[in-house]
Amino acid sequence: MGLPRKLKNLNTFVDGESYIGVISEFEEPKLAIATEEWRGGGMLGPVMLDMGLEAMEAALTMGGHEAALIRKFGTTRVDGVRLRLVGAYQADNGGAAQAVEVYIGGRFTEIDPGKSKAGDSTEQKYKVPLAYYRRVVDGRIEIEIDMLRGIFIVDGVDRYAEIMAIISS
Repeated sequence: MGLPRKLKNLNTFVDGESYIGVISEFEEPKLAIATEEWRGGGMLGPVMLDMGLEAMEAALTMGGHEAALIRKFGTTRVDGVRLRLVGAYQADNGGAAQAVEVYIGGRFTEIDPGKSKAGDSTEQKYKVPLAYYRRVVDGRIEIEIDMLRGIFIVDGVDRYAEIMAIISS
């Protein structure tokens, strides 16, 4: 009988600083291929042509006020803030926990301080459009995307290497 691996616990590091006990939630970016519809003469119907990747965006929620993160707002580099999410996933079938690490480079474009009321829980939400994304499972790189350097690696294969070789020479 199979059971799904569920997130048992997590931590986030922002520019190397641990936020264990503070991070509430992390939303990974959606990965999407940008496509364009094409139907040429003689074709029965349209196909979707690969036009690169869609923009990626992540989000994180902290359990309260974090002045150090607010100070990172407005960085002029598209990859000026580096984040690393570490999650432990485990199925309740007695199997070993699985380490999942997500590395992202981007910048905070939106900070939502939420509502503040004495005695109530507070959360701050951070929106992070990405220039870089890498997902590592048990030490193996599953996917790496570097928008600035033209790297698009999935399962060890750089799907954009041939194009970069042509335009780089």
